[in-house]
Amino acid sequence: MKDSKWKKLFLALLVINALILILLFIFISMPADDEGYTAITENSENYVPFNIKANKEDLNRVINHYLEKEGLTGAIDYKVLLNDEVELYGTIPFFSQDLQMKLSFEPEALENGDVVLQQKSISVGQLNLPVSHVLKLVKDRYKLPEGVTIQPQKERIYVSLQEMKLKSDVKVRVDEFNLKQDDIRFTLLVPVK
Repeated sequence: MKDSKWKKLFLALLVINALILILLFIFISMPADDEGYTAITENSENYVPFNIKANKEDLNRVINHYLEKEGLTGAIDYKVLLNDEVELYGTIPFFSQDLQMKLSFEPEALENGDVVLQQKSISVGQLNLPVSHVLKLVKDRYKLPEGVTIQPQKERIYVSLQEMKLKSDVKVRVDEFNLKQDDIRFTLLVPVK
């Protein structure tokens, strides 16, 4: 009689463990939610445009200074580098270790002045993880600037420069973002009303 009770308890525990593993696998396999984004158009009568040309080195300094100054590199440290593509370096906590992560993106300037960073390559330690899951981890764990929307399903990051809060209500619109030729041009829209 004791053997029968042990067998039943063992089978019940085995079934519970199997259900937990199945649920865990289902949640890991589920696609991440994408945030939609609708572009905002500014009234050009209220702004005076200033055209600016920059290079990768200067823009690297500005981006990482902004991330540090705004406290966006907080508990989980990361940095952005512009080379021939946009690269995001950081760490992802995994149990008691931090895994090194590198995401590479191909930038594209949109007509409305925003930038889309289409995911190109990814490496997380030695793990080969699906891109949408890593982008979801970044979205959930990292504090991102206002106007930056991670869209894991589309494997991209949408950077709405129009939504970013700059001093004196200045707006930024990207005109050209060609990193391979170091051709980075944008327009500063300074409010006059």
